[in-house]
Amino acid sequence: METNSISPGRVRRTVDDLIIAELFLVQATIESATAIGDGLSSLGRQIAGDDDVGATAANASIGQTLQRIADNALEPYTSRFRYLRELKKANG
Repeated sequence: METNSISPGRVRRTVDDLIIAELFLVQATIESATAIGDGLSSLGRQIAGDDDVGATAANASIGQTLQRIADNALEPYTSRFRYLRELKKANG
């Protein structure tokens, strides 16, 4: 029968890393949802106010707004992941 020789310290570090990653995920999800909500509000105002603008200009502007919303929604995840990788690298 084979015994498992994983040290308790290593298990504890792994659990700590998992907890930190989960907290970062929750924080990034909240920030991303806020960015999406703010972006949709901005998009709604933009659409409601574009009655006098030509269709081509309005579509280009809406496309830019949608891209900005996507970028703002993704940023919290990328920055948290980058920070977590740097933290992991610093702790060995």
